[in-house]
Amino acid sequence: MAKEKKAKANTLSNDYGASMDRIVSLCKRRGFVYPSSEIYGGLSATWDYGPLGVELKKNIQEAWWKDMVRRHDNIVGIDAAIMMHPRTWEASGHVENFTDPLVDCKKCKTRFREDHLDEKALADKVCPECGGELTEPRQFNLMFTTHMGPVEDSGSVIYLRPETAQGIFVNFKNVVDTSRVQIPFGIAQVGKAFRNEITTKNFIFRTCEFEQMEMQYFVKPGNEDEAFDDWKSKRMAWYIDRLGISPQRLRFTEHGPDELAHYAKVAFDIEYEYPFGWQELEGVHSRTDYDLRRHGEFSGKEINYLDPADNSRFVPYVIETSSGLTRSVLVTLMDAYHEEKIGVDKKGNDDIRTVLHFHPDIAPVMVAVLPLVKKDGLAELAKKIEKDLREDFSTFYDQGGAIGRRYRRMDEIGTPFCVTVDYDSKEDETVTMRFRDSMEQIRIPIDGLAERIRREIRSYKRV
Repeated sequence: MAKEKKAKANTLSNDYGASMDRIVSLCKRRGFVYPSSEIYGGLSATWDYGPLGVELKKNIQEAWWKDMVRRHDNIVGIDAAIMMHPRTWEASGHVENFTDPLVDCKKCKTRFREDHLDEKALADKVCPECGGELTEPRQFNLMFTTHMGPVEDSGSVIYLRPETAQGIFVNFKNVVDTSRVQIPFGIAQVGKAFRNEITTKNFIFRTCEFEQMEMQYFVKPGNEDEAFDDWKSKRMAWYIDRLGISPQRLRFTEHGPDELAHYAKVAFDIEYEYPFGWQELEGVHSRTDYDLRRHGEFSGKEINYLDPADNSRFVPYVIETSSGLTRSVLVTLMDAYHEEKIGVDKKGNDDIRTVLHFHPDIAPVMVAVLPLVKKDGLAELAKKIEKDLREDFSTFYDQGGAIGRRYRRMDEIGTPFCVTVDYDSKEDETVTMRFRDSMEQIRIPIDGLAERIRREIRSYKRV
């Protein structure tokens, strides 16, 4: 059996926690997230997802799609175009309302959202960065504009969508007519959105290009409160049960009367305790009939629903769940990140293990297969085992370096299970299975390996 120094793992003090610097460093070093266009000096607030990052993002998206669409018989999906008719955004209220008040520092040229400054800075018109004088506030539209067609003039202006929801609303009648859905039902979508954010910071938390996972749930007027409460509880439970996020780092925050969007009757944010404070992860909104009614008015084509139960017609009310896929990636990384003291090295220094405690369902690599040494046929046997496991699990093969160091590399990228092939494997057809969270190692038959992994995934409980 492969040997590994073992000690009870202790999570270190907050000094060793998931600071933003540690997360950014890990993501770059291990291939989760890279600065975009880095060879040209980068582009502010844009990021590229590396081999592990794209797998993590894809796994979270697939988990959401499976739970929101495939496990419900009354929710269907669409994939609407990013570029839409410009009247869409007039009807939705974005052209009129999707603005932020900005102030600029005359000295250092830093730009701030007025509502992000404290009362003293606003009253004194003093820049919090350099003490320079601030300008008067002015409105700034958050939508990116572009042109469609060979001539760039006012008639060719279109927008990159600032949210995915409107693609659902304008397709409401198409879905009803083609999918045989009946109220209550939902339409889900995952896709890119773009916002010309004033302040982009905190890594991938706030960027100009991002991905949303949204579901609009249509109900009969009068039933919206019950549906809202139902989806509000379901969405909080999803982060805890499906992504394994610590419940003590999640909370609901209700929008006050002066914070509600122009379309909302009531709205709650699911917030996460990031290193920089409590901030939004997902919004759950009761949007009334605002969107469908407005699109009907602006298009001249009435949008309503014929209830087959009593032949009544009405404009449905909408409950929205709007989750940021890119923020879900960040939260998953932050919540999984731990540095643990597992002993003392030969020089008397703390032996620190960096580990990502991903839920196995979303881990970029689920199983690593490692030959103890490269010679004597162990590598060939390990490659065969890895190939067989690849049919059912995301796998990684690594034969370079000491086995302990390879375990540490797998811990750092969040691999839940390592399978080590040693000399005994050739004799008795067994392997060592090592568990990331506990570092426990057990001996199991090769023939039952895949089933054991499936059983461990089904029963997984985060330490």
